[in-house]
Amino acid sequence: MMGTYRLVRTGGTEMYDVVLLVEQELTETDARRVVELHQDMPEPVKYHVLVPCHNAESGVEASISALGTADLYGPGIVDQRQELAEAQKAIDSEAKDCTGRSIQRLRDLGYQAEGGISHDRPIDALTATVDKVGGREVIILTRPHIVAEFFHLDWTNSARRHLGVPVLHLLEHEEGS
Repeated sequence: MMGTYRLVRTGGTEMYDVVLLVEQELTETDARRVVELHQDMPEPVKYHVLVPCHNAESGVEASISALGTADLYGPGIVDQRQELAEAQKAIDSEAKDCTGRSIQRLRDLGYQAEGGISHDRPIDALTATVDKVGGREVIILTRPHIVAEFFHLDWTNSARRHLGVPVLHLLEHEEGS
């Protein structure tokens, strides 16, 4: 499946839009690594930061279903809706803060950047963002933990299958290493 892409023009110059799917906040080192990939681009580069946001309620329901205990705890979830809503607000707030700090780090390096969070499946959100902004490249940044690497390799492989743009997978930098 290939999307339709558009070029954004600013003052007669084509914009090179890069969509970043990040699992957690970009460190200063991560931001520098990303912009170094594009420092010799002839056209201006704009980054679109996308942070997948966990859905607290569906996570709890999926866990209960996976344990086969939905009959025991399922009705209890109804009583927990308010607590789950508060947990979701906290999760969303942290994800928005993470996105904002990541965007600011890219801007501090002299690049245009914007972004947001998504509750959709990461690859669905990535595909929609690439289509919306006319993304010409995708960079997926995941944690360097081996278990996370195993699960998120699917993000990169799925993105390569669904998008008609280059996809690069980077591991987020561990501070102090």
